[in-house]
Amino acid sequence: MQWTLVVPVKPLARAKSRLADTAHDGVRPGLALAFAQDTVAAALACPAVAGVAVVTDDPRAAGALAALGAGVVPDEPDAGLNAALAHGAARVRALLPESAVAALNADLPALRPVELARALSAAACFPRAFLPDAAGIGTTLLTAAPGRELSPAFGGRSRFRHRASGAAELLPAGVDSVRRDVDTGEDLRTALALGVGPHTAAVAARLPAVGT
Repeated sequence: MQWTLVVPVKPLARAKSRLADTAHDGVRPGLALAFAQDTVAAALACPAVAGVAVVTDDPRAAGALAALGAGVVPDEPDAGLNAALAHGAARVRALLPESAVAALNADLPALRPVELARALSAAACFPRAFLPDAAGIGTTLLTAAPGRELSPAFGGRSRFRHRASGAAELLPAGVDSVRRDVDTGEDLRTALALGVGPHTAAVAARLPAVGT
């Protein structure tokens, strides 16, 4: 099964506020963009991924991610994360009605294409499925087979909302990089230990707080 991924990117100036103790205001937008660039680049390198649609109104992010080969969908609802994901999935389905779609977090800088392929292969067995984050509270990947609505419920304790919605919970082995989203300095240090992509590595090298 080939998937089209929907990746939401909020305005960079407002992104990753919980990293304030690790990266100051002048650095955080670039760090958030680096996360998204490494996430999208790894996703596009995954053999199970037919394309990536980035939902954003940030012109800097739109240009940088389009340069990697992603399509860009303006965040017309401008009503938060789940509205953006539903809008992106609808735009994908308008062009590719029989497409399998998946929502993927934009803050997975250690993402490995082979591990994403493993998670998507597991998801292909279910009408809807999700992968919990490393903390076991949130969600990093939500999938919908052809003909099924994505019905995203991200934010906070989304693992439990997605499970309650009927989506199958995926826990395959060997997908650590797909579960490692970055919200805090400790998350970033863990991602760096896994091995991040070049964009994140370049920015993180300038951050004494992460010990690089």
